[in-house]
Amino acid sequence: MPKYLTVRTARSQNMSLRERFSQMSPILFVLTFGIIIYSLIVLFSAGAGDATKYVLPQLAKIGLGMVVFFAVALSDIKFWIRSVYFLYGIALLLVIMVFFIGHTGMGAQRWLNFGFLTIQPSEFIKVTLVMALARYFAWLDSTQTSQIKNYIIPIILFLVPFVFIVAQPDLGTGLSIAMITIGMFYIVGANKNWFIAGIVSVLLSAPIVWNTMHDYQQDRIKTFINPEHDAKGAGYQITQAKIAFGSGGFLGKGYMQGTQGQNQFLPEKQTDFIWTMVGEELGFVGTFVLLGLFFSITVFLYRMSRVCRSRYAQLTIFGLGINWFIYYFINIGMNMGIIPTVGVPLPLFSFGGSSMLSLLFGFGIVQNCWIHRDLQLSAKGG
Repeated sequence: MPKYLTVRTARSQNMSLRERFSQMSPILFVLTFGIIIYSLIVLFSAGAGDATKYVLPQLAKIGLGMVVFFAVALSDIKFWIRSVYFLYGIALLLVIMVFFIGHTGMGAQRWLNFGFLTIQPSEFIKVTLVMALARYFAWLDSTQTSQIKNYIIPIILFLVPFVFIVAQPDLGTGLSIAMITIGMFYIVGANKNWFIAGIVSVLLSAPIVWNTMHDYQQDRIKTFINPEHDAKGAGYQITQAKIAFGSGGFLGKGYMQGTQGQNQFLPEKQTDFIWTMVGEELGFVGTFVLLGLFFSITVFLYRMSRVCRSRYAQLTIFGLGINWFIYYFINIGMNMGIIPTVGVPLPLFSFGGSSMLSLLFGFGIVQNCWIHRDLQLSAKGG
């Protein structure tokens, strides 16, 4: 591992704040705020026209997130490169603290309550894990990334938080960081046979995993296979979600006119099942526009990663793009009944602060990498 970093560039590193701001990506900025504004409109409906219920609290979280976003985006990229493992360590420590002193809600111990602030540390480990893996792999050549010994540290970086997160229990986030890690391994050139061996291992261990799952987790799997078997119990959420989404049709029932959402039949309409509420009230058109915004960011992040000169920036943006895609893929799939119900919010859209802050922090890192896209980062020492 490199002992210290140097930065070479033909372009001046001493850009003013104004110059850095001018180098930010306006497209990513507009897409991001398009989703946030859209979410506030839907949250107002979820609160039955009462802005104090969801909109105003969410605005406070958005405001804090924006402070974080600009502070990260306009700072020195070398600071974040050198602080990667420290940030990962802090996030990991918070995840471990949840296991011992975490606040329990909705049947899971996932939050830390500091009195004035409640956070879900597992949301932050996603971003810092991407940064840590990018930092590790950025200075390995193709020969080194083909050697299995060089994956021991990355596997440890993934496995430690994974174990504590699954124990909370939070299978949704555990699945997310597993997919992030697999995506990062793939893009750096890991041997394809390792993925095949991993899939076989997962399949062989499935009976063991099943026997260690909580009853409610097993019920979610059973409900996914046959939602009608307990429509008033374990299958209630997904049954109501399908009724609400299907009844929206092409144009929806109208803003604030959804029967399932407005009459409280749809559970967690402001968080996990907010996609279904969009479908009920705004129909196919409303969900198509929202999905278009999500997918546009995914494509744009990929293109940004291709333009950056440094491998660190490429891997960081690509990894955060994977994280972004996994968020909405799992949430929408859960709402549509094509994957089991797990607690993954719709990114920048669901009511809540931890995912909002972690995503805006991540997008701040993306913008920072983009501002310094002409930098060629290298390492000395070894």
